[in-house]
Amino acid sequence: MHTFTFNHIALSVTDVAAAIAFYQKVFGFAEIENTASVSPTRWLAMGNGKQLHLIPRPDAIIKTNKAVHFALATDDLGSFITHLKTLAIDYSDWRGTPTKDYVRDDGIQQVYFQDPDGYWVEVNDDV
Repeated sequence: MHTFTFNHIALSVTDVAAAIAFYQKVFGFAEIENTASVSPTRWLAMGNGKQLHLIPRPDAIIKTNKAVHFALATDDLGSFITHLKTLAIDYSDWRGTPTKDYVRDDGIQQVYFQDPDGYWVEVNDDV
């Protein structure tokens, strides 16, 4: 059996600069060199060697739904929710109730919000 580890997330975005600004503002991700190619695709470091690749597709019609999302965990979800409020970023629980967090049956607390292209992001306290 092979062993795998998570490496990166790649998202098509209509405005790379807006996406970079959003992920830096919300998560503090640092931009790193795109070592794969000379292209307008930009990379962000997510920590622990994980990356977010933002691929420009200015004419793309990006279709999203909440069931297709990526999740990040933090050890201080309350502080992160305050950060979202400070940035005036709308968030909700899984059911879509505005400004509400959700506690799963297993006790994990989570919130959901969207990036500038409508991609859903979950942040939870499963650390």
